[in-house]
Amino acid sequence: MRTPEDFHWLRRHEPLDDIYCVSFVRGLSPREVLRRFGVDESTLEEVTFDELSVRSAENAEDAAGFVGAVRIGEWTMLVEPGGWQLAVVAELGARVSAGTEVVSVCRHDYAADSFTYLAGGELVTHFDPMAPNARSGGDPDRLVAWMREVGLDPDSDDAAQDADLTLRIPACFALASRITGLPFTPDLLELRFLGAEPLDQ
Repeated sequence: MRTPEDFHWLRRHEPLDDIYCVSFVRGLSPREVLRRFGVDESTLEEVTFDELSVRSAENAEDAAGFVGAVRIGEWTMLVEPGGWQLAVVAELGARVSAGTEVVSVCRHDYAADSFTYLAGGELVTHFDPMAPNARSGGDPDRLVAWMREVGLDPDSDDAAQDADLTLRIPACFALASRITGLPFTPDLLELRFLGAEPLDQ
């Protein structure tokens, strides 16, 4: 069972910088996840993580300029370097999660971090890890037992005062691991991704 300590590599070495979204989509291929996300399919190509990050930075405007997906067991991991859309854009989340499940962890140092769980095209649970008591979605309490286990107090009125803020993203990845059964380890960023430029959302 993964704990926040398993994700402390994100504190020591942050390869994704200060804005990113990492999502896990059950049962769909990387190509299908990218198609649902909305990419220019003429730009599809296999890339390393470093190439993905560089391409995203080169093409970025208000969100990721290049996104990448890779299959990991039963799930596809989608990475938006410099992006945040799948975690917070309702229409996009509904489209990608139709008939399946999506778990997204978004770090955004200049706005708000977020944890999002969608299933069957519907938002199940969403919260800002700085205020995990203020949850939304069709079943906002579904994950509360796991939230407690990973250190995201679902009852806290002011989590920012109760915990080391650098733990919030590792705790969210530990929560994502409870749902997916997957780790989020540095070696996953050594895989080759299918990448593409997003269309205007």
